[in-house]
Amino acid sequence: MLLLLLSTPAFAQWDDGLLKPFVMDHRAGGTSPADVSFLLDAPAGKSGFIRIQGGHFVKPGGQRIRFWGVHVTDWSRGSVLLPSHEDAALYAATLARYGVNMVRLHFLDLPAPRGIIDSTRNDSRSFDAQQLDRLDYEIAEFKKRGIYVDLNLNVGRSYKSADGVRDFDKIQWGKGLTLFDPRLIALEKEYAKNLLTHVNPYTGAEYRNESAIAIVELLNENALYLGFRAPTPYYDEELTGIFNLWLQQKRSPEELKKLRELAGVPEGALIPRLKGPETAAAPQERYATEMAFYMDAESKFYRDMSGYLKKDLGVKCPITGTADHSHTSSPYTMLAALSQLDILDGHVYWQHPGSPPPVNTPMVNDPFNSTVVQLSRTAFAGKPYTVSETNHPFPNDWAAEGIPILAAYGSLQDWDAIIMYTFEPKRDPNWKSYVGDPFDISLDPVRMTEMATGALTFLRGDVHAARETVARTYSKDQVLDSRRLPRTEQPYFTPGFPLALPLQHAVRIQSLDGAPTAKFAAAEANPIVSDTKELAWYTSDRNTGLVTVETDRTQALIGFIQANAKSVKNLSADIANRFASIVLSSLDAKPLSQSAKMLLTAGSRVTNTGLKWNDAHTRTANQGESPSLIEPVTGTVVLRDIQAAKAVSASALDGAGHPMGEPIQAKKTAAGWALAIGSPVTTWYVVSVKR
Repeated sequence: MLLLLLSTPAFAQWDDGLLKPFVMDHRAGGTSPADVSFLLDAPAGKSGFIRIQGGHFVKPGGQRIRFWGVHVTDWSRGSVLLPSHEDAALYAATLARYGVNMVRLHFLDLPAPRGIIDSTRNDSRSFDAQQLDRLDYEIAEFKKRGIYVDLNLNVGRSYKSADGVRDFDKIQWGKGLTLFDPRLIALEKEYAKNLLTHVNPYTGAEYRNESAIAIVELLNENALYLGFRAPTPYYDEELTGIFNLWLQQKRSPEELKKLRELAGVPEGALIPRLKGPETAAAPQERYATEMAFYMDAESKFYRDMSGYLKKDLGVKCPITGTADHSHTSSPYTMLAALSQLDILDGHVYWQHPGSPPPVNTPMVNDPFNSTVVQLSRTAFAGKPYTVSETNHPFPNDWAAEGIPILAAYGSLQDWDAIIMYTFEPKRDPNWKSYVGDPFDISLDPVRMTEMATGALTFLRGDVHAARETVARTYSKDQVLDSRRLPRTEQPYFTPGFPLALPLQHAVRIQSLDGAPTAKFAAAEANPIVSDTKELAWYTSDRNTGLVTVETDRTQALIGFIQANAKSVKNLSADIANRFASIVLSSLDAKPLSQSAKMLLTAGSRVTNTGLKWNDAHTRTANQGESPSLIEPVTGTVVLRDIQAAKAVSASALDGAGHPMGEPIQAKKTAAGWALAIGSPVTTWYVVSVKR
């Protein structure tokens, strides 16, 4: 109720009378002045495999490469996971224009006609020929345009009667079970072998030898944990048996006797695993022993599976295990296993609709719980760090803040990949454009256009990496005990860690097996300024936060612009909207002060025609329909200190990236070149400067 009361004033001030139709139209795309595909180095993998050097991804010659990406999925109505050949080419070209240089291929292990599993058989062990052909063609189209692939192996596979899987019809995707059950692991290896040794006829290479595959991912959001309950008694008993074998190997007779006493079982009986409510009150010795078992079990799985891919199959690209994906508890026991692989990965959403009811509040007002701070906890020193799932799920009245903030702070943190969940191709050429589900950005007029300025910011490294890296080390005991820390310690689960640090400096885990790190220091300040002096996060008692980005080639005002009246070196704004995200990026690699061509994105609220919120304004009661609606950012943007300019104009772009009408002529004022925006209705412009 308190959260509802706090959030009510924020959403009550939106004026639906300001909403105007604006729709994305990828099928009408093509040549566009906003095309940023020049950021991509086509074809992907042309000089060989991506490798790791100095803790980051590099090309074979040692040149650094970052990845800015999307998933391709099909969860919203009208979408298709594996498009036709014609549409595969269309969507690959579309993503390239928006600066996407990586696609995470997710849920391929669904049955046809969605994924590649042959659904006509009574097992899940064969591929559907037509679907596999579509996958091959799509990957070839991505490669052609400089888009690398993160190839996921086990994501959404379900099992059938002839798979030889116990309780096949009751375990769904087998979360957790896939880490320890021998039959499921054998099937995972078989799937990996069949897919990775398959020859793509459109590239002529097996996937294990395909240099456009930059990452192979073993599991999606999968883990074992204290109190783990399997979906059927068979798997519970199996895991308890594995636990007891481990105890015989790892614990002395005296320790086993003590554990039996603590568990209340006689000598010779199996020591049970802790169940739900027992975990919180369990004696330390029993808790720590069982936690160590889960850590060992996960480590064994990841060492075995990654070894199989690299040694037996000859996979040449880096491998990642799974993501740090639950931020309500400590990640360190899981990271102890995952850090043995090539890459660390994280997933976080701002107010995910599947989590406890979100309150539809702006992230700029809550920097210490921001996606930036949450994601930053997982990065390790000496390892690439990827964010393979993130988003501001729709409808969120403040979603315009998400992509530009992640692009800027991801650069400050020197992350290696940011991949948005998700982009969903539409099957029907006549599909009417609207935002189809919380995660699909493909037809979102703000999130989609911001992908282009985000690519410029992140792939070029317009925001410099932090000058200082704050490293932290945990002892083995700290790692074990961290799972017992209260939720008030989230997201870092490191008592005394100042959550302002990831907004000031880079942060990394140095070790999970060393002397505990001493106390951390962070300057208490408003704004919170990065050590590069390029990013500032302003907070306010009036809930009017603002993030500013000030670099040579990208500058931005993100949040409550009107209330803060802040400007950056080459950009200021006097707008009617309470909340907006305005990003200005050079398109010709020159500083904004000298650039002849710039991309300007200006986003605020997005909704659908007929969308209905619930009474608490926290979830949709009705998703709505086409057309999508935006609150256009209206007012004046001033381009400041534009050197030797004789004239400045802007072309408003439609949903296909094509200019609409005559260019808008800026007026020269004492403050700079004043550009009126908001009419025609759009979320992006290309600015031209004549000298």
